[in-house]
Amino acid sequence: MTTGAPIAGVTWGHVQRHGDQRGSFREVWRESRFPRLTADLTGTGGARFSQANVSTSDTGVLRGLHCHRRQLDHWIVLDGRAFVALVDIRLALQGGRPVVETREVDAGATVTIPVGVAHGFLALSPLTLLYLVTNEYDGSDELGFAWDDPHVGVPWPATIRTSDGRPILSERDQRNPSLEQLIASLRAP
Repeated sequence: MTTGAPIAGVTWGHVQRHGDQRGSFREVWRESRFPRLTADLTGTGGARFSQANVSTSDTGVLRGLHCHRRQLDHWIVLDGRAFVALVDIRLALQGGRPVVETREVDAGATVTIPVGVAHGFLALSPLTLLYLVTNEYDGSDELGFAWDDPHVGVPWPATIRTSDGRPILSERDQRNPSLEQLIASLRAP
């Protein structure tokens, strides 16, 4: 696990691949090598990873920007390449500007994403992503805002998969509000 991220609590790393003529082996998770999960990272004290998911995305698919108040995500790219965007909205909730961090990642890359950091990715090639989360899915903590919010300014690359260079989005992601609207809804009583 390595750090070097400008967003507090985010860590980037790489999974070592061991291969020979038969194929390969990658250890993607070992609890003893992972830092202690504290409330500032997970939104709750004493959290542990409780669910693992695998998603596949075709080239040009964008998923995000999603965020959680009670869940840490740990992503492992199993196959493919992605443009990953992280947006720290913790400062924005206090009236500051969000911090944006982006990276291109490929197979073996990892990123740990604490609560309050919105995340999304654009598949630059067919992509398989494994992610561990600290809460079982129930839908109550699935928040998000528009991937192309001009006040956030994520520098998404154009996709060659579509004629207009825009990504392929889910219905949910097409309907996400602006970050300003999301923050207003989080502040509402």
